[in-house]
Formats: sequence, structure tokens, C-alpha cells
Amino acid sequence: MEHLLAAESIPTLVLALILGAVIGSFLNVVISRLPIQLQRQWQRECAEMNGTPLKELDHFSIAVPGSHCPECKTSIAWYDNIPLLSYLALRARCRHCQTHIPLTYWLVELISCLTFGLVAWYFGFSLTALVYVAVFSLLICLFVIDWNHQLLPDQLTYPLLWIALLWSLSPTSELSPDSAIIGAVAGYLSLWSIYWAFKLVTGKEGMGYGDFKLLAAITAFTGATLLPVTILASSVCGAIVGLVMIRGKGRSQPIPFGPFLIGGGILSYFFGTDLLFSYWRWLGGV
Repeated sequence: MEHLLAAESIPTLVLALILGAVIGSFLNVVISRLPIQLQRQWQRECAEMNGTPLKELDHFSIAVPGSHCPECKTSIAWYDNIPLLSYLALRARCRHCQTHIPLTYWLVELISCLTFGLVAWYFGFSLTALVYVAVFSLLICLFVIDWNHQLLPDQLTYPLLWIALLWSLSPTSELSPDSAIIGAVAGYLSLWSIYWAFKLVTGKEGMGYGDFKLLAAITAFTGATLLPVTILASSVCGAIVGLVMIRGKGRSQPIPFGPFLIGGGILSYFFGTDLLFSYWRWLGGV
């Protein structure tokens, strides 16, 4: 990849960093509100199916109500809602009730800021840059939501899949449409097969359908050839973290697989081909 190093690229980089921090703040809203919105939707649907009355809830969406402290419900002023800076200025506490603000909020803004900056540094303002920032924004949301709620919403996994398939139509994409479609099918069926094999043997569900859809989207970007790298990397990381969590919190603690799929997918996308070649050379040496 050729990246921008000229002096005229500096304003682009600065603008990208600021935009990334702002988008990161919006991603925090999606991360915190989408699971609640989905839960309310499921409650309404269950009530309608059962014919039971459901207490009318206040309108709740990504946009409504405005930003507020989830503990004391006080509206957040604009100067307390500046990405990255307000968290540090408030020392990670609500100005009104002093409730601790989770570090995750600041990390999401920081990662989004750095991601936008790196993409702008390499690609400038281009369609490729737009695809990368959209994909990473969706992955950030999916990572945190699944880690917190063991949930991979269709509202995020499907757009990720559509972006991958549409991106394969671009002349700058590394995959052809055929390879992207085959990759998506292979990714979905691989975990679907593992799910049913595990359920037949143990009678338990080892993962959710959201994991199938997430891997389908990831493999639509990487191609079916790199699917083993993604699954192996995510499984190894998941096993290591799982052992640590079991030691700390016991076996009853649920461990989401989505974050590890995302980590394995990113590793596979950027380094998967080199890893495969290294593996085959090692086998040849053996």
C-alpha cells in the first residue's frame, strides 16, 4: 500500500482524526442503545404473540432521548460530550452524580480516531477509505456489543456482508464477486456445521446464529482460502481468554465468540496470505 506522506496530506490526516473521534462518539451511542432497543422490540413482539398487554414504554431509539447519564438521567451538556477530551476532563465520572464512566467509551473513541487516521494516511479521501472506515466502525460496534451482551445484531452483521459483496464489484477489490460469494457461503456453513455437530453430541448450543453471519461477512472480505487462518486464530485466542476467564469467574461465565472472530478476521485479512505461505514453506522443510 502506498500511503500519503506529502505535506498537503496533513490537513487530510487531521480532519480524519477529528472525524474518527466524532464517529467514535456516535458508535458509543449505537453500542449502548441498540441492545436496549432490540430488547424492547422483542418484548413487544412476544406480548403481541401471547396476546398479553404490555406497558407502554417511552420512545427509545438511537436518536431519542438525547445524551444523558444512564444513572441519574441528567442531560449531558455539549461541553461534557466532546469526544476524547470530556472523558479526561471529567476524570471518567458524571459531573452530576459522580458515577464512574466505563473506560470502554473512551477506548471506542480512541480506536475509531486512530483507525480513521490510519485509513486517511494510506488512502486519502477515496472510495477505498470510505469502505475501510465503514467496515471498521461496524466491527467496533459488533465487538463491544457481543462482549457485553453476547449479541451480534442483524442490523450490523448484514450491512457488513452487503458492503463486502458490493465491494467485490470494485476494480480495486482484491477479491472477485465469485470469490466473495463463495467466501461468504463457506464462512457461514463452516460454523453452522460446527454448531450442529456440537449440539448433536452434547445437546447444547455452543454459539449463536449471529456468529455464522459475522464469519460469512468476514470471509466475504478475505475469501474462502483464508478461512482456516481466521478460524484457527480466533479459536486459539478464544481458548486462551476463556481459560483466563474460567479461572477468574468460574465455568458459568458465558464467553462470546464474536470478538475473537473479528480479531481473527483482521489478522487473516492483513497477514493471512503470508501466514499460509510461511506454513506451507515450513511443511516443505519438514
